[in-house]
Amino acid sequence: MTDLIQEIYGTIMRNKLRTILTGFSVAWGIFMLIVLLGAGNGLIHAFEGQSSRMKMNSIKIYPGYTSKPFKGLQEGRRLSLDESDRQLTTEAFPNNVTSTGASVSKEGAILTFGKEHVSISLQGVFPNYTELEAAKLKEGRFINDRDMRERRKVLVLHEKTVRMLFPKTEALGQYVDVQGVAYRVVGIYADQNSFSPSALVPFTTVQLVYGKGDSIDNLTFATEGLTDEVTNQKFETDYRKAMGLHKNFDPTDQSAIWMWNRFTQYLQQQSATHILHIAIWVIGIFTLLSGIVGVSNIMLITVRERTHEFGIRKALGAKPASILWLIISESVAITTFFGYIGMVAGIAVTEYMNQVAGKQTVDAGVFSVTVFENPTVDLSIAVQATLTLIIAGTLAGLFPARKAARIRPIEALRAD
Repeated sequence: MTDLIQEIYGTIMRNKLRTILTGFSVAWGIFMLIVLLGAGNGLIHAFEGQSSRMKMNSIKIYPGYTSKPFKGLQEGRRLSLDESDRQLTTEAFPNNVTSTGASVSKEGAILTFGKEHVSISLQGVFPNYTELEAAKLKEGRFINDRDMRERRKVLVLHEKTVRMLFPKTEALGQYVDVQGVAYRVVGIYADQNSFSPSALVPFTTVQLVYGKGDSIDNLTFATEGLTDEVTNQKFETDYRKAMGLHKNFDPTDQSAIWMWNRFTQYLQQQSATHILHIAIWVIGIFTLLSGIVGVSNIMLITVRERTHEFGIRKALGAKPASILWLIISESVAITTFFGYIGMVAGIAVTEYMNQVAGKQTVDAGVFSVTVFENPTVDLSIAVQATLTLIIAGTLAGLFPARKAARIRPIEALRAD
């Protein structure tokens, strides 16, 4: 074994530049694979983190404009939602709808506290808002049934709004002026998925104070028994039929109402992340293959250069297996050494990315969204990729090794 190691070392040292360049292509291949996997994981982890806070078994309904005539009514009608639509949702689908909620908004409200003020939307919601949306109560309490019944003027503010309105004061219990109407802050919530966080107030309060009647901006409901895309699509079709009869529009008119089914959206995003993962592996593997081809080429050149030597060895009694083992060992040595360097470098870079941008968020003051999170690769994956590279390096050296083992001594001595 010592003789074999010395012989491999001597061969490599005689061709330093060629070996380094070939080894670099091998190291670069495994390095790029690990870095690409890390970057891809950063995107996937961010998506999964956002999705974990979403209520996947919920559907939100928005009104739209009809695009088809129906029973003598022209297209282009603006539909609206009201309390009867929420009741219909509950009564028509008792086996699938477990909870319903709705919201109604007062846009452009100016909240003032002392010298601080902020323009924001007041959103009237039901007490089950946190069950249907990706909102989490951080301090205080949320809107309750008594607030709804008594139409209380209470506020649950987003944590970002609190930082703007109350930079030096405790927010809970304070009264905020909303264009002449005093609201008491009873709670603080967080919602990282919100692009325009609102001040949450009782649904009935917005209806009363701002003359909204029984109108609804959108309604949301939780579902059960809809476990895949097929059952969800069937439910959406049945829901459009029921709403079409109730609101007088063609059930096939997709523009009349817009349905945001978070579960089917989640499945589609999962499919997209799966495609992303496959694409990263394909790119990485092709990068690895370029390194493997380099190893195979250098072994072919080595065999050609050492043809005389192998002929003499065989003439002196060397077995073909010994020559085969020599070439394969050299291939494995180059692949293993430089593959290990590439693996360590790749892991180091992903750890650096994790330290620098491991929790990267887009923050625009009133909202923040995590877009990159924990861009690391599991050590077992890195080791498996490196072992695969070593096996591929072995196979890359097999063909040149077989060629060397088949050399006939007399032909080798005559070769140029």
